[in-house]
Formats: sequence, structure tokens, C-alpha cells
Amino acid sequence: MRSLLLITPLFLINIVPVEAQTNGGTPPADTLKPKTLSEVVVESQRPGVILSDTKSIKTEQITQTELRKAACCDLAGCFETQTTVQPQTTNVITNSKELRILGLSGVYNQILIDGFPMIQGLTYTYGISSIPGTLVDNIYVAKGANSVLQGFESMSGQINVETKDPDQTERLLLNTYINNFQEKHVNANYAFKKGKWSNLTAFHSVQPAKKIDRDKDNFLDLPQLTRYMLSNKWKYGNEKEKGWSSRVGIRFLKENRIGGQIDFDPRRDKGSTSVYGQSVSIDQPEMWTKTNYRLNEKQNLVLFASTFHQQQSSYFGTVKYAARQTNLYGNIQYELSYAQHDLKTGLSYRRLNLREDISFTGAPVGRTYAGNYRRLENIPGVFAENTMRFAGDKITWMLGVRGDQHNQFGFQFTPRTLVKYDIRPKTIVRANVGTGWRTVNLFSENIGLLVSSRNIVFAQALDPEKALNMGINLTQKFETKDKNLSGYLSVDYYRTDFQNQIFPDYDTDPTKAIIQNFRGISRSNGFQTELNAKFYQRVEWKAGYNFLDVYRVIGDRKQLLPFNPRHKFLTSVSYKPLTSQFQFDMNLHWYGEQRLPNTRSNPVELQRPDFSRPYSTLNAQFTYSFSKIEVYAGCENIFDFRQLQPIISWQNPFSPYFDTSSVWGPTRGREAYLGIRFKLEQN
Repeated sequence: MRSLLLITPLFLINIVPVEAQTNGGTPPADTLKPKTLSEVVVESQRPGVILSDTKSIKTEQITQTELRKAACCDLAGCFETQTTVQPQTTNVITNSKELRILGLSGVYNQILIDGFPMIQGLTYTYGISSIPGTLVDNIYVAKGANSVLQGFESMSGQINVETKDPDQTERLLLNTYINNFQEKHVNANYAFKKGKWSNLTAFHSVQPAKKIDRDKDNFLDLPQLTRYMLSNKWKYGNEKEKGWSSRVGIRFLKENRIGGQIDFDPRRDKGSTSVYGQSVSIDQPEMWTKTNYRLNEKQNLVLFASTFHQQQSSYFGTVKYAARQTNLYGNIQYELSYAQHDLKTGLSYRRLNLREDISFTGAPVGRTYAGNYRRLENIPGVFAENTMRFAGDKITWMLGVRGDQHNQFGFQFTPRTLVKYDIRPKTIVRANVGTGWRTVNLFSENIGLLVSSRNIVFAQALDPEKALNMGINLTQKFETKDKNLSGYLSVDYYRTDFQNQIFPDYDTDPTKAIIQNFRGISRSNGFQTELNAKFYQRVEWKAGYNFLDVYRVIGDRKQLLPFNPRHKFLTSVSYKPLTSQFQFDMNLHWYGEQRLPNTRSNPVELQRPDFSRPYSTLNAQFTYSFSKIEVYAGCENIFDFRQLQPIISWQNPFSPYFDTSSVWGPTRGREAYLGIRFKLEQN
């Protein structure tokens, strides 16, 4: 997207000699009269990734320029060119995904939609796939401990997805997409403005692919996905101006996923013991509002309020999972700027009402966890965060604290602090430290438990998970005088220490998943370096390296957590001529080996290696622009790397050894796609 730098009327006025003005005669023919010319517009290409020099938290702002470098059909696919966030498949049969930061499960980073915690509980498993890429304006990614304003959960980081504003987007956007599996996406956005009001209506639909089984294990390589989403966003006024301003959003989602054996028909085979299949049906309405009242330039009052309800009906083989959840969130915030301080303080309230009913339609095969599970959380809280600047704004210190009263676990205190020091105008070092905590939604956040034939054993009552995160990072920006070379170098190190962590233990017994509090040493060390350079305003090149040391200590033995590549490398290149008529993008990912769950007690033919093998994927896209139309075509995983037959005991899906959790690489192989965008700009 092109960002507007300057719009100004231009006046040309000729100074007429005094005698020509006073003699009452007609001015000479060559005398220019005052004229107003049309406005002058100066435009430039917005960078794909922006690192703020002013924020105390190191935040990567991923813009639409970057998002257009890949298909970005949904939020889960918006990180193909990024080093920090790693999408990870959690259930290969229904293709559910999570977003990992610092090698930790996606539950430890807080995902916000327009600043609201809409991805929680039931919405965690499929929620990130329900946000279409055509609705995303910016994505803000921050690692480690950060602001306390939005809550207490974030331990490994925060991802805030900012959807398009009605008054800052295209009047009309149409986008269609199809891949070689014949999965179809249709998106339509329509926006209008009238006075202080503006509105954006968005429609998103996905229609299922054809049935594909390339590795001949009798299971679909990708699920049959049908999705419909309708959203509407209103905006009134400008929150930077005195008086009232507001944003209101509503959205409705309906989604169905069908996976399993290729002959599975959910109308006939739900809960069947002869044909294995999985089906997920979701209905979710949601609503949110952010309302401001600005008293003056230094004082502001803000109300955040949101609610959503999800009804889910699912079958995982012979396991029936019926759940419904209602969430309420409220936050009233007072903001004050004075001297060299920015203070934000207020009250918050959260309510989660979750009901999960689990039953078996066939012989339970030793599984004992059927039953009705209820969770009701009421969490009022208070918070304060102050940002201070010293030494001529070279030092910025942010200190935040919050206290929350959980109806079951009592009072929880969450302190966080961050410091930014500008060594030189283009050299910035930041450090942060803070705590985080969260309660566990076991089944919705670990859907693989319901998929496998393992019995789920609760060894004890579960307490909140708690962690301390600390990190340091250095950013060095550079630019030549002629601006033919610009970019940045970034180096990060973050460490997360858990005081209590809950994760299924798959290693002690391959027929069981043991659930208990783990209060021993559980740690994540994450090192990342990234170099981004732009040459002659045409070529952009990026290279990033991630080292992840994620482990726990059992007895005196260090045990790596599974499905985490210790080494990961990314490089990407983008070429776009100054005419902006076309663009070529390519990125290469290399993943090192990953530890896999222990399967040594399985029959020999069902055992898997202790570690995966390294692999790489290459993606490319070409975009051609006409006046109002963009055509883009690309291919992901060009070399067609596949993890063959990832499902253990696929020959007998109702056996005690059936397990879909051992997925460490791509399973669908090469994916070619074609898309068309049609845009009309606002008047």
C-alpha cells in the first residue's frame, strides 16, 4: 500500500508592480493573476516491516506491503516471510494451527484482534485461521514481557492484529484465490465515508478442496473446509481530536471442517467404528467497541468492551466433543501526559464461561476421561503503566503493574518493566523483564488429546501456569547518503523460566497423556538475529537465524521439548521496479532437526525416530498490477518436500497406538495458487 506523505494546495501569486496597481489601467498581458492549482500528492512505498524508534517495546509492524508478498489467505499464513513467529500445525487431520514465539506453544503469546483478547479457550484452536488476510491492515509483534494494559497472559510475546479502518482503506476490494488442490477463497470489502462516520463491511468465504491422498495412507492430505464470515466495522470521529470518538465491530463466523479417511462421510459416519473421521462445526458471533472521550491534548478516557460466544460440535473418531463458551471483557482506562511522563491506569474485568461435554460413541478402548467439564472465571483487575523519558529522550523507561483477583486462584500480581536507550540516533538497545500467568483450557488448547487413542490421566488438580521472561535486544539501522542502501540489523536474546507449567506428558507411557503441574526446571532460551537491506528502492533482501533451546529437566536429565527446531534459517528477496507494475518475491526456510515423542514401547512397525531430519521449503510469488487489478500467482514448497504418512497406526485408526501428534513437517506438499485483486480507492 502506498502511504500518503503530503497533500497540500499550491498557490502561485505574481507580485504586480505598484504603478500597475495604482494607475487604474489594465494590467499588462504577461501579468499572472492569482490562481489555485490542484493539490500536489507526494507518495512513497510503505516499508514491509517497520521497527519503531520511539516505543520502549521492540515491536515489529508488519504492513500490507509485506503481506502482499505471499498469498496470506488467513492470519495463520501471514508469517511466511517472518523470522519471529512460527506457524505450527496442531492437528494434521483438521489442519488446525497455532502461532509460536520463542519456541513456546501459542498459548503463551497473547493474540489480540484490534486490541481485544478474542482468541481464547475454544477460539484458540481455529481462531487464527478465521481472520482473512484481506481484512488485516497491520500486525504488531512484540517478544517477551510487554505492556500490562491488555492483560496478564503474555509470557513469550504478543501479536496484535489491526484490521482495516473504514476511512483509511479502499472503497471496494474484491479478491479471489484458488490453489491446485481446488480450494477456493472469495473476499469482498466495501467501505464508505459520510461526515464523521465511516463503515467497512467485509465478506469472506472458503469452499472445500478436492479429496487428495498422495501418500496412500487412506487419509485426506488436507481437510474439507467450508467457511463463511461477515463483519461490519463502524468508526466515528478522530480519537486524537477533542470530544467523542468510537469504533464498533461485529462479526459472525460459521465454519465446518471434515477430515479423516478418504471415504468418511459425516452425514453417515459420525462416531463410526468402521470409518475414521473428524468433523468440526463452529458458530461464533462477536462484538466489540472502543470509545474515547478526549478531554484535551493531555487527558483521555477510553472504554474497551467486547464479547463473543462460540458453539462447537465436533467428532474425533469415536470421541464426541460438544462445547460452548461465552466471554466478556471490559477495560476502562485513563490516560494522562505530563512533563516527560505518559501514564495509563484503569480497571478491567474478564468473564469466561466454558462448558465441554465429552462422550464416546463406541468402545472407549481404555479411555476414562468422558464427562462434563465446567469452567467459570470472573477476574476483576486494576492496572497502572507509566512511561518516562530522561536524558533528552535518550532513555525511556516503562514500568507497569497489575493486580487481578481470580475467583478460584485468588489474587495474582503481575509486574513488568522495560528500558530503551538510544546509544546513537540509529542505534537502540532495549531490555525487559516481567512475569505472566494464565489458566489452562486443556482440551481446546490441546486438541490432539482428543484425536489420539491415548487415555487422558489427570494426576492432580491444575494450578495456573506462571513464568518469568527477560530479554535484551539491539537494533542498528543504516542508510547511505544517496539512500540507495538502507535497512537494519537486529539481535535478540530472550529467556523464559516457568515456575509452573502444564503440558501433556506423552513420553512416560505411549498409551497415556499424563496431565499434572510441573514445577521443576522448564526453560526457553531464544536467540535471533536478522538483517534487512533495501537496494536502490527496488530490491529488498532479508536473512534471519533463530536458535531455540527449549527444555525441561527430569531428574538430572535435560529433555528437549518436542517439535521445536533448535536451528531455523530464513532468507527472502523481493524485487519491484520503480514503476511498481510488477513484483517478484521469494523466500527460503530451513528447519533443523526436531525431537519427536518417544515411541519405543510401540510395536516395531509403529515406532518413529527420536529426531526428525532437517528440511527446507522454497516459496515464490509473482504479482502484476494493472490500473485497478492485481494478478498474483505463486507456489509454496516448490521442492515438494513432504513428511510421508505422518499418522502413526494409520492402518488401524481405532487401535490403542493411533496417534496424529507426530507431525514435524509439511504433509500436503507443493501448493500452486492463482489470485486476482480488484480495487477502487475512496474519493
